Amino acid sequence: MPPIARLHLFLAGCLGATGVALAAAASHLTSRGVPGGDAAAAAGLGPASLLLVAHGAGLAALAALGMGFRSRTIALAGFVLALGSLLFAGDLALRAFHGTRLFPNAAPLGGSTMIAGWLLVALGALLARRPRA
Repeated sequence: MPPIARLHLFLAGCLGATGVALAAAASHLTSRGVPGGDAAAAAGLGPASLLLVAHGAGLAALAALGMGFRSRTIALAGFVLALGSLLFAGDLALRAFHGTRLFPNAAPLGGSTMIAGWLLVALGALLARRPRA
């Protein structure tokens, strides 16, 4: 497995696992009997969880794609998607758990970064060449 595919797959696993953990945390925050359970805080974790799981799956697909051919654009797209996901979800999670932000405009920056990552995936598809035999 090429090193970039291995790294994309590692990041995919981390994003997916974190997404599932945030979904579990959100359900526990709204459960009865949990001291300090906060429905508003849990509401912010839902989108973060979904985003991490979805982008984790996207990175896993990029890893599989990266095993067939090498593309710097696709490799960059994976990193940009992971960074955007972490910024966006990290900001939402910090707001939910601690009532503070990662830094001003972290979520919008993360969202814009994810959009850029998906556009890099599209560009990588247009620039792709057949692998050498």
